[in-house]
Amino acid sequence: MADIVDTSKFYPGMKLKWQGGLWEVVDCQHHMKGRGGAVLKCKLRNLDTGSISENSFVSGNDKFERIVFDEKPAQYSYKDGDHYVFMDMESYEEVYLTKEALGPALNYLTDNLEVSLDMYEGKVMGITLPNSVVLKIVDTQPNFKGDTAAGGGKPATMESGLVITVPMFVMNGESVVVDTRTGEYVERVKK
Repeated sequence: MADIVDTSKFYPGMKLKWQGGLWEVVDCQHHMKGRGGAVLKCKLRNLDTGSISENSFVSGNDKFERIVFDEKPAQYSYKDGDHYVFMDMESYEEVYLTKEALGPALNYLTDNLEVSLDMYEGKVMGITLPNSVVLKIVDTQPNFKGDTAAGGGKPATMESGLVITVPMFVMNGESVVVDTRTGEYVERVKK
């Protein structure tokens, strides 16, 4: 299933056909010129190789075939060498994916996390994460008297290796909700 979109409709996470391959939009920024149309600077990730390509497009001029994947429910099981193993929740078969196929989704994988396998023409191209996940903080600076909830934040390393900014009151060992679309702290998990 596919439809045609122009560059003005790009958003992070969109999958499309470009230069004979399947690509995911990682980041897009509109830049206005003094005269003429806007230029869209994009980072695209090749879904087969994991390589990143930076390109500029004239906003609204170029047309692309947007890919809509079929989705199958799955659950992350474990890491096996260079592969990450997911269990297909319908057939209970194990699906092995490389870190290149997973891309930035690796930062959010935890045991038994339920995801969707992105299928295109019978092949697994990657996964779709839930909008938010719960991750445990393994390393962050202690807070000191006088630090306030509204006073900014501090870096924290999650159990998956992801580093995010959290409020000053959050401590080592606590679990927090992280938005998988932006990589930002949402809230502390209530005990």
